[in-house]
Amino acid sequence: MKKFKVVVTDYEYKSLQPEKDALSHLDVEFVPAQCRTEEEVIEACKDADGILNQYAPISRKVIENLQNCKVIARYGVGVNTVDLEAATEKGIIVGNVTDYSIDEVSDHAFALLLALARKVVKLNNEVKGGVWDFNLGKPVFRLRGRTLGLVGLGRIPQALAKKAQAFGLRVVAFDPFMPAEAAKELNVELLELNEVCSQSDFVSVHAPLMESTRGMISDEQFNSMKKEAFIINTARGPVIDEQALIRALQAGKIAGAGLDVVEEEPLSADSALLSMDNVIITPHIAWYSEQSEVELQSKSAQNVADVLSGYYPSYLVNRDVKAKVNLKEKE
Repeated sequence: MKKFKVVVTDYEYKSLQPEKDALSHLDVEFVPAQCRTEEEVIEACKDADGILNQYAPISRKVIENLQNCKVIARYGVGVNTVDLEAATEKGIIVGNVTDYSIDEVSDHAFALLLALARKVVKLNNEVKGGVWDFNLGKPVFRLRGRTLGLVGLGRIPQALAKKAQAFGLRVVAFDPFMPAEAAKELNVELLELNEVCSQSDFVSVHAPLMESTRGMISDEQFNSMKKEAFIINTARGPVIDEQALIRALQAGKIAGAGLDVVEEEPLSADSALLSMDNVIITPHIAWYSEQSEVELQSKSAQNVADVLSGYYPSYLVNRDVKAKVNLKEKE
């Protein structure tokens, strides 16, 4: 069997053993790298048969310089680091992992919701600063009977909906791709985006980052929200127009925000968001647990192993590539 070269463009994991285990049945030269620029990716991957990618750019320029590549597997659900059109044109399969960290992200979103609703972070900071005064948390509203609005109704927000409903929250959602009957089975009411924003006490963003969703939550949406409403984002930072969010917070148009993602990561030290005590920010950790990290690494590498073994991967993103590639379906 041919020896394959598999390159990891970049990673933040303490070990790459899960990837090595997934590829162990193949004769593979496994090359970890820490690329940041297009040029670095090209240099590391130009002769690679398979690529594992976290944050490094896999742009059209990069793809045009790949000589042997058959598969690009992204660590995660989103594939915004990869030029899908260019990959498809070149007959390169793109894989992701759509079913990892569903509990982790939905748990994190709900943790942000609870922390915002109960003013947990603000009051903790006041007490540690020597101030014992429950009045500093006012107003706090009872959760039961209030409304959670979901932007997107995929697997993660579906899991969040169930958790929120257990606390007595009404759930509404905007998702133009979700059939009304499927939403009804989840006891979720489908609305237009601005209706979700205007009716909700909490708006939780779960839309993938695409050109059509970039900045989809902006001034118009913030202007329609209740003054006591909070916005939560555990999806991708650029789905929210960050400057519009800052303007809304500064003007008191919304009550606060819980953000696990921002437009540019890491967040700039001079960001206005850092000085706001009604904003909770975590460092893009919603996806993480010890279990989900191993699951993500293993499944991402399995996408590469499948393609190099002559099969379509279980998590195929660019299905149009089948017109250019003739592989077997996994049973």
